[in-house]
Amino acid sequence: MKLTTGIAALSLVLLPACSIGGQARPSDPPAPSSKMVETKQESRSLYNYALARVRFLDGDAEGTLMFLKEALSEDPTSPFLHRKVAEAYLKLNRPQEAIDACETSLRFDPDYRPSHMLLGMILAAMGNDKEAIPHFTRAMELDPGKEDAYVNLSVSYLKVYEYEGAVKVLKNLLQKTSDSPIAYYYLGKTYDRMKLYREASAYYRKALELKPDFEQAMIDLGLSLEAEGLDNDAAAVYREVLVINPANVNVAQHLVQFYVQLHRLEDALAVLKTIPAEGLEGREIRRKMGLIYIEMERYDEAIEEFSYILSEDPDADSVRLYLGTAYAEKKEYERATQEFGRIPKTSAFYFDALGQTAFLYKEKGEPERGISLLREAIAAQPDKPELYLFLSGIYESMERPAEGLKVLTDIEGNFPDNPAIQFRIAVLYDKTGDKKASIARLKQVIARTPDDPQALNYLGYTYAEMGINLEEAERYLKKAVSLRPDDGFILDSLGWVYFKMKRYDEAIANLEKAVKLTGDDPTILEHLGDAYAAKRDRRALSAYQRALKLDPENKSVKDKIRRLKAETGGK
Repeated sequence: MKLTTGIAALSLVLLPACSIGGQARPSDPPAPSSKMVETKQESRSLYNYALARVRFLDGDAEGTLMFLKEALSEDPTSPFLHRKVAEAYLKLNRPQEAIDACETSLRFDPDYRPSHMLLGMILAAMGNDKEAIPHFTRAMELDPGKEDAYVNLSVSYLKVYEYEGAVKVLKNLLQKTSDSPIAYYYLGKTYDRMKLYREASAYYRKALELKPDFEQAMIDLGLSLEAEGLDNDAAAVYREVLVINPANVNVAQHLVQFYVQLHRLEDALAVLKTIPAEGLEGREIRRKMGLIYIEMERYDEAIEEFSYILSEDPDADSVRLYLGTAYAEKKEYERATQEFGRIPKTSAFYFDALGQTAFLYKEKGEPERGISLLREAIAAQPDKPELYLFLSGIYESMERPAEGLKVLTDIEGNFPDNPAIQFRIAVLYDKTGDKKASIARLKQVIARTPDDPQALNYLGYTYAEMGINLEEAERYLKKAVSLRPDDGFILDSLGWVYFKMKRYDEAIANLEKAVKLTGDDPTILEHLGDAYAAKRDRRALSAYQRALKLDPENKSVKDKIRRLKAETGGK
């Protein structure tokens, strides 16, 4: 979700032409000529300019341009009129002609500041910030009392990654005036880009001290706090934005997603319920609520949300798939099968529904019926790789990994460019106990798709479990984390590698974050307990006890609790 204002869009907006001291300055001279109107020629120029203004106020861009050209024919050396022609070209979406007009204006008066500003903004909006920078710089030199040039110049520096230039310009502005919220805001943006989030947050806060209702500064402050890992502070800022502007749906949806990532599902629901639920937007809100209810195992409420959507839009096949899933989780297999069966063969979700139906047969104790269903589908459409993946998945869930492996190795030559098949083959080799073959396949997947976080994670964790190639595992997992920074299971793998490397502080930091992101997962909690125990941290016992509560039959955790209590005298 995009929460920040686009910099290109911001650079198009000419900031108010106010002086540092706060006194308003006219942005243009009152007449097209720089001297007193003395001749008939200049009088006609002024008349045509007046007609151009009338057309402009009527929204007639073509008429505006026509009369401006008439005015120019009487006063062809007026930098003012050439700039006005440039503005008219912009209204007509003819940027190159606008650039030409600005350049003509500057040929007649190289120190005409308004044309430097307009030309700089046009170039910046077109992505030519390096060409825009000299014009903003010259505008700043021509009138050091106006902040618009400073801000636009800093934004262009930001876009070409010249962060030191942006900081220097903005701090120069603040030396002239310490009460510019926009200067503090863009200093925050610059430090954000430099990943100096603490400094960024401080500048955003300074901007908000000066302008408490500066909504974009609040949003960016929240994002910066997120990046610092200050989750509660970030959430508080987003809630404050919604108090000021309840209609900001983008912030509301971002806050929902943020709460979901933190597994604060009740909070996510509370925010969703504040968003107006009408039309398409309303159905999307209900869809998200239904998915959260499934995550919370509140299946009846999920069914209610999905059923409502389908009553308004019976062809919403993705929602019907979710509805079937909710019934399946309730173990109402017949209802689930009915819903999956209503998804037509022409739907993009048909094969997902077919796979789910096959798994339902397995859950009902009729796995062979599910296998037959998929084999019949494969016979009818042998070019659908997802069908083979579903079939192998059923065998895997039945603890028959060798049969699942054979399904995929028999057809892998038909889908040589399908990384999902290669990845599942690697997993199934692992499940059959052939670690060497599994590692070889994972390396093939990574060589072909180096940004596959699943393969990077699986190989890194495999090495960690085997206690080999730990530095290589760290590289794989750090890359996987960069690709999916909010995936708690990948963070668990990285933490486990650090544990095996005896880098316990780094292990704890990653494992604590993994627990926060995934909620209560017994394996991750056991890993965290091991890391705490290695540091003789009293929190080890609590982590093990939470893991055992989730997996009461885990003998390994029971033994660790017993040993830990013996070492600490039962405490």
